[in-house]
Order: sequence, then C-alpha cells, then structure tokens
Amino acid sequence: MEAYIEARRQDESRRHKRRVLLFILVFGLGVSSIGANASSLALFTDTESVAGNTFATGSIDLTASPASAAVGFTDMMPGDSVDGTITVTNDGASELRYAMTSSSTNADTKNLRDAITLEIRSEGTSCAAFDGAVVFSSTLGAAAFGSTAAGNQVGDRTLSTGAAEDLCFRAALPSGTADSYESAATTATFTFEAEQTANNP
Repeated sequence: MEAYIEARRQDESRRHKRRVLLFILVFGLGVSSIGANASSLALFTDTESVAGNTFATGSIDLTASPASAAVGFTDMMPGDSVDGTITVTNDGASELRYAMTSSSTNADTKNLRDAITLEIRSEGTSCAAFDGAVVFSSTLGAAAFGSTAAGNQVGDRTLSTGAAEDLCFRAALPSGTADSYESAATTATFTFEAEQTANNP
C-alpha cells in the first residue's frame, strides 16, 4: 500500500512539473510573438523644432547734463537772480518716469539755502524766455518734485526712450534779504531718480 501511495505521489509530482514547463513554454512563445509583431510595426513620424526664442531685458538709464555747476552765482546781492538749464535724457531702452530731490549745505549755519528762492519750469518757448509750466517754486533748500516712491506719483515726469527735456532753473536772492546773510554760502546738489513705467502704474 505504501508503495502504491509513493508511486502516486511521484506521478503527481511529474505531472506538476510538466504543467509548469508547459506554462513557461507557452508564456515564452507569447512574449516572442509580441516582440516580433512590435518589431515589424512601421510608423510614419515627423519632428519640428522652433528655435530662436530669445529674451532680453530693457534698461532704465537717466542722464542729467551738465553733471555739475548747472546754476550758481558768486558775490550774490539782494535782488540778484541767475538762470541755468539741466537737460534730462532717457538713454535707456524703456520708457521711464523720474523725480528730483535735492540737498543743500549749511556749513556756516547762516541758512542761505532757505533765503534763496528757486523756480523750476519746463522749457516752454525757451529757458531764456522762462515761460514754461512751473515744476517747482519755493526755497533752494526745499527743491524737489515728484516722488521717489514706486508708482506714478504727483509731480513725476515721464520720458519715452531717447527723449530729452530741458528744465529751466532760476535762483534769486530776494531784495529784502536781511544783513545776517552777508558772506553766506551754500552748495546745492540736485538728484534725479528714475523708474520704469511698464507694469508700474
């Protein structure tokens, strides 16, 4: 009886091995068939490239001329005035807006900067005619227009690419200036600051 059971067990083992081998054989043939079909499949194809997609940034470049001593007066007396011109140019590649601030010295503590009046006008007919629109009118020490804050502010001036404008300056020492301003001196610096107008309302 034991011999019979052992014979059956061996027979089942052989059958199992044959089934496994048969499965491997069938699976292998199927994969080979798929690979053969894939390798024999022909497709029409095409490729196109779009080149030359270049990007470059613009530039903000403001120049002011002359670079120094645009307006001044030595031995100024009450009632005297002096004119000067500063040309502001957009040398950059993009439209800009600009503003002006200033600083004036007071080394002798006599505050001449607050006694001298300053008027700035757009060119108008000419700076000699001094008939343009008023841009600033007050004392030298307070000279400014526009705002250095970002965005379009009251008083800001706009220049397109390559454009320039003359700003006409007139400084005066009023006829009623007190004796305390004798032998006084001050030096002013006018600073122009520009920003882009694009995407900057």
